[in-house]
Amino acid sequence: MLIGTLQLELRFFNPQSLKEKRVLLKSLTDRLRKQFNVAVAELDGMDLWQTSTLAVASVSSETKRVNQILSSVLEFVGRQHGIDIMKHQMEIF
Repeated sequence: MLIGTLQLELRFFNPQSLKEKRVLLKSLTDRLRKQFNVAVAELDGMDLWQTSTLAVASVSSETKRVNQILSSVLEFVGRQHGIDIMKHQMEIF
């Protein structure tokens, strides 16, 4: 069994408050869970309204599949309007 993790440091351009950021982040995390069947958690930036650090995890028996899922997540987040990926890190254990 292999576990893949993707850590994303995100910058939000549209929210004017913490509440607006939380609404956008909730929508994004729900779509990631539904579309890619991954676990998602906010690690840092919970009290900041322009930045956030997310962790995404996927489990599979094949390295290729874990890499494919996490790469797709990275591409999906990168296409979102109003969100910039400042930094990302992917690891497979």
